[in-house]
Amino acid sequence: MTSILSRYVMRAVLGTTLLVMLVLLALSGLYIFITQQDEIGVGTYTLEDAFLYVGLNLPKYAFDMLPIAALIGSLLALGNLARSMELIVVRAAGVSIARIAMWVAGAGVILMVLTGILGELVAPQMENYGRRMKTFEKYHDYSLAGNRSAWAKDGDTIVSVGQQSDDNRYGGVYVFNFDPQHRLRSVGRASSASIDANNVWRLENYRESRFEGERVVPTGPAAAQVRTRLSAEFLGLAVLDPESLPGVGLLSYIRHLKENGLDARSYETAFWARIARTVAVSIIVVLAVPFAFGPMRSTGTGARTVVGIMIGVVFFLMAKMLESGGAVFDLPPVVIAWLPTVLLALITSIAVSRVK
Repeated sequence: MTSILSRYVMRAVLGTTLLVMLVLLALSGLYIFITQQDEIGVGTYTLEDAFLYVGLNLPKYAFDMLPIAALIGSLLALGNLARSMELIVVRAAGVSIARIAMWVAGAGVILMVLTGILGELVAPQMENYGRRMKTFEKYHDYSLAGNRSAWAKDGDTIVSVGQQSDDNRYGGVYVFNFDPQHRLRSVGRASSASIDANNVWRLENYRESRFEGERVVPTGPAAAQVRTRLSAEFLGLAVLDPESLPGVGLLSYIRHLKENGLDARSYETAFWARIARTVAVSIIVVLAVPFAFGPMRSTGTGARTVVGIMIGVVFFLMAKMLESGGAVFDLPPVVIAWLPTVLLALITSIAVSRVK
C-alpha cells in the first residue's frame, strides 16, 4: 500500500512539474524569438536560423528554471491533493508527515538527476552551438580559431585575445598585420583593450614592432587605435563563460588558470554553484509539504503559483547577490555557492517539522 501511495504522490509532483516546465519554456521561447527580430536579415541570419537558435537555447532556460518549476509543480500537485482530501485520507491511514515529505523528496531526486543531465550533457553544448551558429551566420566573412584564447582574422589583420573581463574589454591582445603578399608587416601587443560601438579597438600600453626591409623598428608604449570589422560579439565566441560551461569543463579550466597563476575564483564559484543549485532541486520540492498541510491547504491554484514564484525568485536573487558580493568580501567560493542551498535546507526542515 505504501509503495502505491508513494508512486501516486511522486507521479502527481512530476506530472505537474512537467506541465509547469512546458508553460515556462513556451514563454521563454517566445521571449527569445522576440529578441531576435532585429538581427534577422543581418548577414545570412534568416528566420529559420532564429527558430533554430531559440530551440538550441531552451535547454539552458530549462536548466535555470527547473528549480522554480519544481517548486510550483509540487505546490500545485500537493495543493490539489489536499483540496480533494486525498492527503487527509493518507494521513488518516497512518502515514506521517515525514513519510510524505520523503515521497516528495523522491520526486525531487528524479528532478535533480534531470537537472544534472541538462546542465552537464545537453544545455552547454547546445547553447554554445547556437551562439556560434548565429554569430557565424551574421559575420560569415570572418574566421575564428583558438581554445584558451581567441584568434580572429579580418582581411590582412589577425587579432589574438588572451582573456575577456566583460562584454567589450580584453587583456593580452596581440595584433598581427600582413601585406597583400601575406608577409608579416608588424606585430603589436597591448596589455588591455576595449572595443567601442564602431568596432574601433582602443589599445592601452601598446608596443609595436614594424618590419621595414631588414630592420625592426620598435614603437611605444603608447595608446593606439585599430579599426577592424571584428565585433565584441564575434570575439566573445572564444571566451569561456562560466555559466555556459559544464562541470567537467569548469574543472579543466580552473586547473588551467591555476597552473598559469591566474585568478580562478569566479570559475570556482560557478562550479560549486552549479552543484549547489542542482542539489537544491531535491530540497525545494519538499518546501511544498508545509503549504499543503498548513495555511495554504484550501487556497486556489493562482495563489500557490504566486507563492512558488516568489520563493523561487527570492532564492535565486539571494544566490546571485552572494555570488556577486562574495568576491568583494573575499569569501571562499564554496561558502558563496552553498550558503543559499544550506539556508533553504534549514528553512525546509524547520517548516516540515512544525507541521502537525
